[in-house]
Amino acid sequence: MDAKTQKSELTRAAIVGAAMHLALAEGLEAISLQAVASRLGLSKSGVFSRVGSREALQKAVIEEYGRGFLAEVFVPAMQKPKGLPRLNDIVARWIARTRDVEAQTGCLYVAGAFEFDDREGELRDLLLDEITRWRAALRRTVLQAVETGELKADTDPAQLVSEINGIMMNQLHDARFLRDGHAAERAGLTWQRLLSSYRA
Repeated sequence: MDAKTQKSELTRAAIVGAAMHLALAEGLEAISLQAVASRLGLSKSGVFSRVGSREALQKAVIEEYGRGFLAEVFVPAMQKPKGLPRLNDIVARWIARTRDVEAQTGCLYVAGAFEFDDREGELRDLLLDEITRWRAALRRTVLQAVETGELKADTDPAQLVSEINGIMMNQLHDARFLRDGHAAERAGLTWQRLLSSYRA
């Protein structure tokens, strides 16, 4: 990769990062080429030449958030054995990310879901696809724990995934809105109690 291409890619990454900060603070609809350009000291045309339209930048933010989320929560857990060790690791990493990242910046999946729950369009569809793909991966992990005999045979994977998601949403609410410094600890205890009800 030549220096010019590398600089262009670094600039694009900075643009998407600035747009991400804006989206986490004010919502995806707050993203504009001019707002991002101003944050980075670039021209609006300079931003456009690297990311395209406002909607293209919004999509890039959703995709980048999804990559970061999976890289922190899901991918490392794949090193654990299938079944409960992997599921436990995913949940532990999700709790830690919510504590260390989303509690400070906000969660694009949660905020975006409320922002676009009553709208139609490509942004909603992309956000829905990202969340649905993540839930499907979590559901597969639950199914594997049933197959290994560590969770009860009658476990409803969709129900357990919904309950896990509820723990995370509650943790985020308590950490950000109530400013409860023990939110992550409570989430961990809630997960262990929930898990005990599903163990074989």
